Amino acid sequence: MRILLTGAGGQLGRDLQETLKGHDLRALDHAGLDVADREAVLRSVQQARPEWIINAAAFNDVDGAETMAKAAFAVNGAGPGHLAEAAAAVGASIVHISTDYVFDGSKGTPYAEDDPPNPLSVYARSKFEGERRVLESGVSACVLRTAWLYGVHGKNFVRAILAAATKGDPLNVVADQVGSPTATADLARAIAQLIQTPARGLFHAANSGACSRFEFAQAIVHGSVEVLPITTAEAARPARRPANSSLTSVRWQQAGLTPLRSWRSALDAFLDSLPDPAA
Repeated sequence: MRILLTGAGGQLGRDLQETLKGHDLRALDHAGLDVADREAVLRSVQQARPEWIINAAAFNDVDGAETMAKAAFAVNGAGPGHLAEAAAAVGASIVHISTDYVFDGSKGTPYAEDDPPNPLSVYARSKFEGERRVLESGVSACVLRTAWLYGVHGKNFVRAILAAATKGDPLNVVADQVGSPTATADLARAIAQLIQTPARGLFHAANSGACSRFEFAQAIVHGSVEVLPITTAEAARPARRPANSSLTSVRWQQAGLTPLRSWRSALDAFLDSLPDPAA
């Protein structure tokens, strides 16, 4: 299958490169293609003429977006629209990656695909704009909302907690934000399965179950250091976060797709795969 991957330098993009290496894959990082540049997007897609475009490119600085709204909307909002337009021009389908942060977290239980979004931050609004543009473009599309991504590559919560734990000091971690931690390797495999099927539309794709950031950190360090709960207010981050943006899906299994394993199973497998620092 001929695939064009954008955002190939990010943590999900790099795992997708590994997972999709059996295909005819053209992988472009930000230097190779800025999705905010409409003409460059149209030109690259015309040259590659892929069957699938997988958009893993994103402006992911949630707090930074509060003061860089123009940049966030260019990449997260306009960029997916450019890719959808380019896909339509060559008859390609598109997978676009969105986020749990499109929800405000007030529901109190996991969000399914039909729940109404209400983004709280600039980042969240820019991501909601991107998925809206893709879904309203009329192109053959899958929009995947996922959550709390982590993997071997790039910056993420798991790697940050592991690095902080090496100092031996207690860790202060927010206990009043709940979500669905998701391994990028698992999401990459889910995408590889998805593009082999006729499934189209909006899906939630995350490791199953939910936990707080505090519980997630406890599971990461396995008691090697003390983890202390703090509130979102005490963390004093610039961007508002949803209190409970955990995800569930009513559409994934209906489409005949394999549910992602539990977040704890995925985390344990990830931690087991890491080299032993004492070795």
